[in-house]
Amino acid sequence: MTDPETPTDDPSFRFEYDPAILRAGPGCVDDLETELATQGFDRALVVCGSTVGSTPAVIDPVTEGLGDRLAGVFAETTPEKRLETAVDGLERMRAVEADVLVSLGGGSSLDTAKVISVLAASNRSPDVLGRELADTGTIAVPDDGLPPIVAIPTTLAGADLSMVAGVTASPSSGLVDEEASGGVGDPQLMPAAVFADPELVATTPRSVLAASAMNGFDKGIETLYARNATPITDATAIRGLEKLHEGLLAFGRGSDDDETFGTLVEGILLVQYGISRPSGSTLSIVHAFGHGLTRTYDVQQGAAHAIVAPAVLEYLFEHVDGRRELLAEALEVSEAAEPAEAIVDAVDNIGDALGLPSRLRDVDGPDRSEFPDVAEAILADGMMENAPAGLESTSEEIEGVLERAW
Repeated sequence: MTDPETPTDDPSFRFEYDPAILRAGPGCVDDLETELATQGFDRALVVCGSTVGSTPAVIDPVTEGLGDRLAGVFAETTPEKRLETAVDGLERMRAVEADVLVSLGGGSSLDTAKVISVLAASNRSPDVLGRELADTGTIAVPDDGLPPIVAIPTTLAGADLSMVAGVTASPSSGLVDEEASGGVGDPQLMPAAVFADPELVATTPRSVLAASAMNGFDKGIETLYARNATPITDATAIRGLEKLHEGLLAFGRGSDDDETFGTLVEGILLVQYGISRPSGSTLSIVHAFGHGLTRTYDVQQGAAHAIVAPAVLEYLFEHVDGRRELLAEALEVSEAAEPAEAIVDAVDNIGDALGLPSRLRDVDGPDRSEFPDVAEAILADGMMENAPAGLESTSEEIEGVLERAW
């Protein structure tokens, strides 16, 4: 069967994409009430973590921007993205009679809001949903009736224009017998609007922003060489990488001015535009490595990306072209004698500028004896399906990449 979105070496392509309404700029959250009114939403439940919910510089502009459409705040999300948290969020949503969820914070709050939306449209009990997650790794998304979501990011991970979400469940919840994890995905989970306000991003601690930024930066890298790339995603990824390359180097030098944060927000919006579509994602091999390292080890996703991305790119360029000319253009190294080496160095320099670890041995990750198991998990990850055409990875090769990153 022919993939509906053709490989990058074919001039024909199909691009199906229904993104959120994008609102960006300093103070754009002031227009939340107006945007909700325009889209026909009356009562908003803000979904966030306890730190965000108790930090006036973050929560106050949002609640003030919602005005009379603020129904309540659910400040209980955690990085674990628990199903039981979403169940509690659904109870809160029903109690305040909210018809729209406003996610505020990082990807974990947005993922939790998406799961709340799925639960709200389902007529099944939490116990049944827990068993389904444990048995299948997912929860079926109803055909309709999902409450809409408005996303307000405060990090640079680039998870906002997405139609998927991760979810886990703990035995202590009573919903599963043992630890379970998986995800949900459906075009209905694309946010109705994204408010990318650099003033809110600037309130996030630098260490958190640095780690999240590497995850977002690699979305742009991978979108260019993914086998389902299109001219549209090429354009947004190149421009987004140019902005992020400029902004992240400035941020790494200590710049905290409005221009730097505006550049970063613009870049993150661009690199994620079009990467999550009904036919699949452009996230690829670097994200597969990130999943393999973070699902069973206590390694932060952005740190994992900073460590493995240079080694993965070296491996990739040894076997395929990897659209290195476009990457070199985006990272401003197109004049280099050896573009592949210059690209790897440029990506490595971003990690260094952000103060992120560069060796696997320096984080709480796998021992070298565990590399075969990690390699198998990486190969089984769905993101590997988007690896560049012509790259047929083996377990031994993946272990070799992990050795390079060690």
